[in-house]
Amino acid sequence: MIINLLNGIEFQNLDLINLEGAAAIIFYFTIYSLLGWLLENSYNFFTKREFFKPNFLFGPFKPMYGFTPLFLVFLISPETNGGAAILLCFLIPTIVEYLTGALLQKLFNRKWWDYSDTPMQIHGHICLPFSLCWMVLSFICMKWLHPGIVTMYGAIEPFWSWVWSAIGLYFLADLVLAIRKHSLQELMTEKANNPIQ
Repeated sequence: MIINLLNGIEFQNLDLINLEGAAAIIFYFTIYSLLGWLLENSYNFFTKREFFKPNFLFGPFKPMYGFTPLFLVFLISPETNGGAAILLCFLIPTIVEYLTGALLQKLFNRKWWDYSDTPMQIHGHICLPFSLCWMVLSFICMKWLHPGIVTMYGAIEPFWSWVWSAIGLYFLADLVLAIRKHSLQELMTEKANNPIQ
């Protein structure tokens, strides 16, 4: 059954792979990363009464939430089989979350989230209850939110064509500075844990 669903998957929206497409990709990434930051901090506020949750980047953006919809936009079209779309809405966020969590832990020896106490989890990076939540949110995003974001992009595209490269450079600078910050924190933690005798 899964093989039949996957047979209907092919890359969509390949017209985004050019200079104008790069501007659109940066726009979608920016919007979805910001929405992800708002979603996570709102969830943190309702569960822990604190709005600001530790963030990898300095700015108010969560890259996982930026990349996931981009992958889904490339894989899902209006003609995509409903079952395949739902399967992708389950698999893509789960894979992105697992790889991101594993990579951050490997590089910086730190977990920004931990599902270890949640049922049906793998290495604390993913768990079935949250994967099902991501599936529902991804499906809602692709079905109803993304068409509105596309319309918004069409409305501001003339302005965006002037600023998108600066926004892309901002993300690159934020990433470099964040890697430097977390690497230094890791180094300081190692020195504190292994003082020279």
